[in-house]
Amino acid sequence: MELIAAGEAAQLIRAGDAVLVSGSGGGHAVPEAILEAVEQRFLAEGAPGDLCLIHIVGIGDRALKGAARFRHPGMLRRSITSALVDSPPLIDLALQDRIESYTLPQGVLSQLMREIAAGRPGLITRTGLHSFVDPRQRGGRQSAGASEALVELLEIDGAEWLRFKPFPIDVALLRGTTADEDGNITMEDEAILGEMISSAQAARRQGGIVIVQVKRLAERGTLAPRAVKIPGILVDYVVVDPAQRQTYATAYSPSYAGVLRVPLATLKPLAFGPRKVIARRAAMELRSGAICNLGAGISTGISAVAAEERILDRVILTNEQGFIGGAPLTGPDSGTAQNYAAAVDQPYQFDFYDGGGLDLAFLSFVEVDPAGNVNISRFNDTIVGIGGFINISQSARSVVFSGTFTAGGLEVACAAGGMRILREGRHRKFVSAIEQICYNAPFAEREGRRALFVTERAVLRAVDGTLEVIEIAPGIDLERDVLAHMAFRPRIAADLARMDARLFDPAPMGLAQDFAARAPMPRRVRR
Repeated sequence: MELIAAGEAAQLIRAGDAVLVSGSGGGHAVPEAILEAVEQRFLAEGAPGDLCLIHIVGIGDRALKGAARFRHPGMLRRSITSALVDSPPLIDLALQDRIESYTLPQGVLSQLMREIAAGRPGLITRTGLHSFVDPRQRGGRQSAGASEALVELLEIDGAEWLRFKPFPIDVALLRGTTADEDGNITMEDEAILGEMISSAQAARRQGGIVIVQVKRLAERGTLAPRAVKIPGILVDYVVVDPAQRQTYATAYSPSYAGVLRVPLATLKPLAFGPRKVIARRAAMELRSGAICNLGAGISTGISAVAAEERILDRVILTNEQGFIGGAPLTGPDSGTAQNYAAAVDQPYQFDFYDGGGLDLAFLSFVEVDPAGNVNISRFNDTIVGIGGFINISQSARSVVFSGTFTAGGLEVACAAGGMRILREGRHRKFVSAIEQICYNAPFAEREGRRALFVTERAVLRAVDGTLEVIEIAPGIDLERDVLAHMAFRPRIAADLARMDARLFDPAPMGLAQDFAARAPMPRRVRR
């Protein structure tokens, strides 16, 4: 291992290189000091250019950090990631067809690191079938110039599978907390674990170099061997940044690092409003002992609701970054968690998800068509990407999609146990056709998976190839406030119910009492 400065690390990247960058979301385990040095070198020298940037999770501050540092003309040729939402300048480049842009499922990319590391012929999985990732649709492409097929359809023993092909990795830019003099890396202060060892092994298998940014150095032989997440035999260079932050928003939280549990009373409750109404109604689907995933957006608020309602310890909340139990975070630090029972490397979390380990998944929706197909990836001239959405929605036994009924300026009032629409949103979400299929409802139904759509004014379900309205809020008129704002007419349940009046009152709902009266989640039976 050689100790170098961030500027020296930037000099090691050559034109045309495929550069893999670690991290998640708002600076979690992102080697930002090295990325900044790479950007500064390009601005000064015009090099390195024509790069392929690979990052498993979207990374950035939704402005100019993270992946957005590669935004300069001529710097980037190709982008392979699961999400672009954290780096808006790259969205613009993809929309303008100035880069080859691919968004592939987060779990696929995470697991693919292991396949590349072992020299296997890619990842063979059912994840992505009948979605825009399927080569019969878009193959994950988000720009016209993305002509190479990174995904192919296979048939094995009469069943359909997808093969995600391996790709080169010339440079891996990773992050840890402490490095010793032999290059062994620990991650004791990090907000996520990611897939650091798999990424280092993948780069080594492809003949690439591994550069790791850390906060501090330790003497040889002083690190606890079982704390080492990247062995020194895989590390070529180490960059020390004493100012390294845990995330962009947080310098350091011991609760993120798992060395401190915080009292539930300190977990910030959601402000009362339509988002809390939706999170509460979604939380009503929880059952004691359920193993759940909380996705992005409104769904992250379910952990705050569960804490407020004193049921957090009766369910097992997880997120795709590898946390099991506790409370996944909301806001700029979403992706990490507090009070968790365990944290595993991201590929293993997706193994558990893909293997059917989830009872319930709570995800967002942006567009829904008459069959219940969902789009969250590309809409209204923007590209968000897919994150872990496909892995999660395609494997959980039940999915609860949460979102406001319309978007863009929606204003509502909650009073007297009901809801009133003050100003309708400008954009419909229930549309006649969606731009990209991220969740294929008929395919899910054929496999016995259930989907529920929770909004502030109505609850719908996907059944028999169509959407059915099963609940509306007190104070809401079905025709005026629901059907008039859908581009199609759904089925109306014969026993159409009213949403629970407690949802629309700022006081706690008393879900703990509901739990006591509800049967726990049934245990899986051996097949």
